[in-house]
Parts: sequence; C-alpha cells; structure tokens
Amino acid sequence: MGQKMQLQLGMKQQLRMTQQLQQAIKLLQLSRQELITSIQEELTDNPALEEVPESDTGYSVMEDGEPPAVPGDTDDLQTSLRNLDDNISKTDTIDWDAYLNQYQTHTPMADNSFSGYVSEDLPSYEATLTAPPTLVEHLLRQVKCTRFDETQERIACEIIGNINDDGYLVGITLEEIAQNLGVDLNSVIYVQETIQEFDPTGVGSRDLRECLLAQAEILYPDNRIVHDIIDLYIPLLERKNYKQIARNLKTTVERVVKASKVIATLNPKPGVKFSDERPLYITPDVYVERTADGEYHVAINDDGLPRLRISSYYLDLIRNSAPSEAAAYIRDKMSNARWFLRSLQQRERTIYRVTEAIIKRQRDFFEKGVNYLKPMILKDIAEDTNLSESTISRVTTKKYMHTPQGTFELKFFFTSKISRMDAFCGDDLASTAVQERIKAIIAKEDPKKPLSDQRIAEILKDEDIDIARRTVAKYREVLGILSSSQRKNL
Repeated sequence: MGQKMQLQLGMKQQLRMTQQLQQAIKLLQLSRQELITSIQEELTDNPALEEVPESDTGYSVMEDGEPPAVPGDTDDLQTSLRNLDDNISKTDTIDWDAYLNQYQTHTPMADNSFSGYVSEDLPSYEATLTAPPTLVEHLLRQVKCTRFDETQERIACEIIGNINDDGYLVGITLEEIAQNLGVDLNSVIYVQETIQEFDPTGVGSRDLRECLLAQAEILYPDNRIVHDIIDLYIPLLERKNYKQIARNLKTTVERVVKASKVIATLNPKPGVKFSDERPLYITPDVYVERTADGEYHVAINDDGLPRLRISSYYLDLIRNSAPSEAAAYIRDKMSNARWFLRSLQQRERTIYRVTEAIIKRQRDFFEKGVNYLKPMILKDIAEDTNLSESTISRVTTKKYMHTPQGTFELKFFFTSKISRMDAFCGDDLASTAVQERIKAIIAKEDPKKPLSDQRIAEILKDEDIDIARRTVAKYREVLGILSSSQRKNL
C-alpha cells in the first residue's frame, strides 16, 4: 500500500491554560512571604504598575458586603483598570522611541546631603552590610591563631572543609584524609583532636560519643563517671536505664542520675549556633474574630503587602498613541499589569470564600477548641464553594488563619476520621482531636510510671474511641513525644 501526504480539516475542543490562568494559579499557591516577593518582582519588571503611597488611604468597599479584594483595591485601582480597558486600543502621536531613550538615560540629581563628594568616593550599599561569621570562617580564624606548621594547616583546612552544619566531620575518614594529603595518620589525629578543643567545643567530632566526650574532658575533667557513661553507655542512657548503668559501673543510681543531668548540659550539635538558618515568624493571611452577636467576621490581612495600582502617567501616555514598537511594548505591559492585579483580586476572594466555608463546618472548634474539631476533607469545602479540590489544596497550603483558639495553617482543619466504638455515643472524631487527647493523657501520667502505648489505647477505648496501639505510637511520634521508657523520670 503506497504512502502519500494529504491535508485534512477538522474541529475539536481542548482545554488550554492561558498565560493569565497560569499566573492566577501561581499566585494562589504562594505563601504570604512569597507573594510579597512576587509583587516586588512585578513592580520591578513592569513600569505600568506602581505602589500606592502610604499617605494615600481609603479602600473601596465591594458589593454584597465582601471586603476589599486586594491590597490597593482602591477607587484609583478600579478607575485605572476601567480607563485601561477603554483606552487600550486608542492611538495618539507620542514619540515613544524618543521618550524611552530619554527615560533610560535620565540620571537623578545627587542628594544635597552628599554635596562635595564624588559618587565614586562613597562606599557601596553592600559594603556597609555586615554578616556573622560562618562556622568554617570561625574555625579557620582559630587555625591562624594556633601553632600549626604548614602541613598541619593543610590537614586542618581539609578537616574543616568536611564539617557539616551540626559541627560533625562527615563524608570522609581520618585515614582517607591522611592518604589524600600524603601525611602520617597520627598527624591527622592530632589536628582533629586539637580542632575539637576549638570554639565551639566538640566541633569536628565523628559521632555523638566523641563530641560529648571532648566537651566533658574540658568542662568536667575530674568527673570520671560522666566520662564513663558517655564513653560506654550512651544507648542505655537514651533509654534512661539508670539501674543497669549503675550495676555496670558499680555505683549508685543516685550518682548515675546526677551524672546524666550533667551530660544533659552538653551540646550535641555544637555547630548549630553558626547556622545561616533564621527563625521564620508566622504572619496570618486571614483573621477570624467573633463579634458581639456571636457571629464570626473574616478579615484578609493586608498589612505589609504593597498596595498597587495602574500608573496614571502611563495611562495618559497610551491614550491615542500611534502604532509603533515602543507603544506596543507599553500596551503589553499595561495588559500584564491588569491581569496581575485581577489575579491578586481572585486570590484574595478565593481565600475569603474558603475561610468562610471552614468556619461553617468547624464552628464547634472556634467556640470550644481543638478537641471539638470535626473530620473534614478537601471535597467537603470544594462542594461548599463550587471550587475544585486542587484549588482548595492550593489555597490551604502555606496559608495561616488567626482564630480565637490560636493561629493555625488552613491545612490543619482537614483531618481524617476516627470512629467511635458506640455509634450512638456521638459524632466521629477528627484525628487531630484524638492527638490532643493523647497529649492530655500523657501530660497527667506519673513521670515515674509513664503509660505505655497499649495502656493509652485502652484508656481511649474506655472513652469509646476505637484506636490501635500502633496508631497511638504514630500519633505520639507526630506530636514529638518520647516513648514510655524514655519519658521515665526517676
């Protein structure tokens, strides 16, 4: 059968994501900090957008009692959007090429406060910034103050280069260092032991035992029982098996307990204080407050978010502009600015709708606390808001709600179901509520006789909560609670 080429006409329907839809989805799933970064990037890239000055106050109120949709959803924004739609296709005789050339080559006047100085004589902004030293920098400075010869300095640099953020030597052995540098193993051991005496003490150790022992030898040189426990019995110490340690060391349990308290003062991760990581503080995306009549009011948190509007300057320039490459560029930026602002509006509206739906389904939680949280899945909120489950997932990821019960991630309200043993006893419980009950049971236990996972499961069954021992263990680990043997306190 011969092959031949031919043309065919046909019609079909298919779903395609436009650039504007992709942008809306991207903004929807951003956290608050990521949103601020995205807005700042858009302000930098798009000259048609501008930030509303702080002195310009006053938000427009939307219909149906909804709050303003986005930061900067002012009368200016709504007017500029309408003007943009009205004038996007009009033309005038502006010389765009001349304007852009003038704009790009314009140099601002120097500040009068620096009169008499040449700009090249002033330090750059980056040159005025300071940063704390890293762990590697801190250790290398101490190497320069140590009486190492040239070979020992090479060994020290090799060791320090393989120390992780916790302060441990990883990824290479002392034997490999000696082989790589062509030096004697005893020289490498000497340098490593010297680095362990640097600040922070214990840095450069190969494991926990070595790290704690290095600290104990400097801080408690005469306390032999502390040294022996660290050197020989760390696994027993982790399980708080003080009696076995006392028998092995031929001493009393009281002395072992006292030594364990001394060991607890040592630092198992000496390098952490030099870590670049900084604590992240949560800023709620939405506030839920109870009004005097018992209803709950939803307010989107706009504090700290730039308020945006379409630049009136560019709107004036684009009216009746003559077709040109520069004019097409400005129109494209105007269109992008319009879609960006409307994507921000849609994001805020969606968060508002989802928050209201959560309040309706979890009203008992807002009034009584975590123990009254009900089972809820993404499909429930999707049905209430007529949104897809994927949209609900994006809205609730990395978004936080401040409530009368505290601040929670929106994902917190979606939990699996734990059935009660007696169907007539009450509604099913949320897994989060069961976790809170486990935490409360452990908080009331006798520290000298902590409850086992099996015993906790039995207590819950007495309360008509059907849960297995392994599920108790899983929830306990999620809560960061140690096992009964590790919780034991003599």
